[in-house]
Amino acid sequence: MRSASPSPEDILRQLFDAAVGSALPTECIPRHLPPPPDGRTIVVGAGKAAAAMAQAVEDNWNGPLSGLVITRYGHALPCRRIEVAEAGHPVPDQAGADATRRLLRLVDDADEDDLVICLISGGGSALLAAPPPGVSLADEQQVVRSLLRCGATIAELNCVRKHLSLVKGGRLATVASPARLVTLVISDVPGDDVSTIASGPTVPDPTTSAQAIAILSKYDLAVPHSVLSWLGAPASETPKPRDLPSGDVRMIATPQLAIEAAARLAAELGYMPVILGSAIEGEAREVATMHAGIARQIRAFGQPAAPPCVLLSGGETSVTVRGAGRGGRNAEFLLSLAIGLDGMAGVFALAADTDGIDGTEDNAGAIIGPDILSRVSPPSTAARCLAQNDGYGYFERAGALLFTGPTFTNVNDFRAILIDPPAEVGGR
Repeated sequence: MRSASPSPEDILRQLFDAAVGSALPTECIPRHLPPPPDGRTIVVGAGKAAAAMAQAVEDNWNGPLSGLVITRYGHALPCRRIEVAEAGHPVPDQAGADATRRLLRLVDDADEDDLVICLISGGGSALLAAPPPGVSLADEQQVVRSLLRCGATIAELNCVRKHLSLVKGGRLATVASPARLVTLVISDVPGDDVSTIASGPTVPDPTTSAQAIAILSKYDLAVPHSVLSWLGAPASETPKPRDLPSGDVRMIATPQLAIEAAARLAAELGYMPVILGSAIEGEAREVATMHAGIARQIRAFGQPAAPPCVLLSGGETSVTVRGAGRGGRNAEFLLSLAIGLDGMAGVFALAADTDGIDGTEDNAGAIIGPDILSRVSPPSTAARCLAQNDGYGYFERAGALLFTGPTFTNVNDFRAILIDPPAEVGGR
């Protein structure tokens, strides 16, 4: 008896799992580890994947080991020799500030015979919390919340974060000197800019305090006087390429590699993969409109590929929050996509964050099909929810949310739009 063919929703989930699986620390850490030093090996780091990365280092390291990594609440894993601390994300909290102080003490004690392995992944900007003199944690929290709501890009957000920190923007590397420093990075930012990932704590920073002030001005944000005072002071400037060697930085997982893993699986399943890009930015709802237009072109004219095919993309969109709804950028993208497709037959889509958390919610994202706009009445509900930034609320009512729990990696957003040929649509 022949087994039933997987549904489009099942295929989309398989593609997501392939992307995530390619970026798991157990897969990519071992081959990038440096040889042991003459002195101590100290492991530090921060990010949503930090605990999994620390665990992979422990499992593949011969010799003494100690250290501390900071991860988001709910993302901890048991380690034997490396302490794992949990803290707030995307807004820093006191737990993160306390753990960062302990982390800085560890590397400050390192000498030239020691090796510091720094494990960096997305989310580290919030988890490494070390406000400068005169700026309180509450001040930093206010600035971060404002930037998150105004639609600032991740590069803009992290430019400001770097100049409001004693650990980010290369400052961790200066504290760790003269020890040998090796940084292992899982990228979650468009273009894999290592100075932006977790706000680049171990690499020189090409941005300036003046740029940080300009970003705050661009979005007309009301910020504490202490923040502007610090940013106007010479001490706020981060180490530049002329001041700090680039060091030994190893990019071990990226959005592009994750999308390529999904593309290989798609081809095996009989779908022509079309990679639109792994570094797509912009307002989530506008990026969705573009994706919907490409899907329509494929269904109508077989361009740029004929069905069956799958559109794959990654990157980090943004959401300008105007309403009081719930939902991250992937829910916003999918709700706008659903409106743009307007029930088009044979088109199914998944959008999810590869860390398992879409924004600040408990879902990774959602999966939609041609019937998604008919699942919630009245028909105007979708547009109303989009206007309120309430993608989560809509997909919760539609039963379309995707829950994965923490994945223990993070290569940013993953989007897949599966397009069946017209001949197959009637059999769905």
